[in-house]
Amino acid sequence: MEVVTVAVCRGVVRIVVALGLVLAGAAAQTGAAQAGVVPAGAGVERAGAGAVRAGAGAVRADAWRAPEADVSYRGRVKLSAGRLAVWVVPENQGPAPLANTTLRLRFSAALADGQELAEGCARAGQREVMCETGALPAHGPGRHIGLRLWLKERPSEVVVRVDTWWNGGANDRNHANDEHTVLALDTGDSYSF
Repeated sequence: MEVVTVAVCRGVVRIVVALGLVLAGAAAQTGAAQAGVVPAGAGVERAGAGAVRAGAGAVRADAWRAPEADVSYRGRVKLSAGRLAVWVVPENQGPAPLANTTLRLRFSAALADGQELAEGCARAGQREVMCETGALPAHGPGRHIGLRLWLKERPSEVVVRVDTWWNGGANDRNHANDEHTVLALDTGDSYSF
């Protein structure tokens, strides 16, 4: 008899807890609507300039919007006698400033061990280096990033791929200016992007 009573009591407790959660959720949604909080989750999207359509859940109307920015890169690549020089200037075309972004450089040739990299840069593999750009103002350049890299072998050419690994959570609609592929021949000439 005790086993049945305990099972019934546990079932009643679960029902009461579930009902309490449902009622608390309804009260929270009512309070949220009065406080200017928009339900979110499924179906949250822009409905025009500043307007939002709602789904299920609850977040502030402006919390889901990422800053609008346009990260871009320009620079040069030079290959000479197994040594690769890369110079990059990150820029932000705006309209919002960014606190930091991460530039990714990938190479078709393996890097030698024991590289000395610029401040804010780290190896991410045999053929990859990541560099933080630092703050990018709304309409202007960031800090210049210069790398002198030794390659494991002495290739006649190296392909360098430049792109953004992380953009600070910004909404960047133009990737034509932050994704570059550069072929550098072992001539000592600079190849611009």
